[in-house]
Amino acid sequence: MFPIWSAMVLFAAVQEHMFSTFVEQGMVMERHIRSFEIPAASFQSIDTITVIILVLVYERALVPVFRKFTGRPNGITTPQRIGIGLFFSMSAMVSAALVENNRLQSAQAEDLVHRKVAIPMSILWQGPQYFLLGVAKVFSNIGLTGFFYDGSPDAMRSLCMAFSLFNISAGNYLSSFILSLVPVFTARGGSPGCIPDNLNKDIWIDST
Repeated sequence: MFPIWSAMVLFAAVQEHMFSTFVEQGMVMERHIRSFEIPAASFQSIDTITVIILVLVYERALVPVFRKFTGRPNGITTPQRIGIGLFFSMSAMVSAALVENNRLQSAQAEDLVHRKVAIPMSILWQGPQYFLLGVAKVFSNIGLTGFFYDGSPDAMRSLCMAFSLFNISAGNYLSSFILSLVPVFTARGGSPGCIPDNLNKDIWIDST
């Protein structure tokens, strides 16, 4: 069980970006639709809505399709479900990196590199990365819970379930540790590093 759990620690570290660097990215993008201003943190609701809808779609539509090809009652194995979720989490980070790369190019084109202002690029471009993280949760988080529940002895089931959720805190600590190390190794010689105070000024962590 430990190898699966370890892989999910990395997933939790990626998931934590939704509450930190994704919000920072949204704060320096155009958040207005006419007179309405979209709070950057509110885009996390896309992730929640995706999970609510896709759980139903997965059970009602995807499982029967998978079952036809595999002959398994659940459609696919739990490790396969977790692996699919990890793929979608990786895709979410790729999407975030592409958005950030385009945002930085817009900052250069508009000569806003040295100004701490929002870039004329709509925050709606963040939608796909939140959506992909929601898809990843449906596969990986639920898959991990099922893996520990089905694979643990009856007497240790509660302990194993609690241990499966411990990966969330471990992933958050890992993400915080990595983000704290980035300035140490990149902010040298007067350079602000990969995570400067002015996010328009240099390469951000997601685009690396």
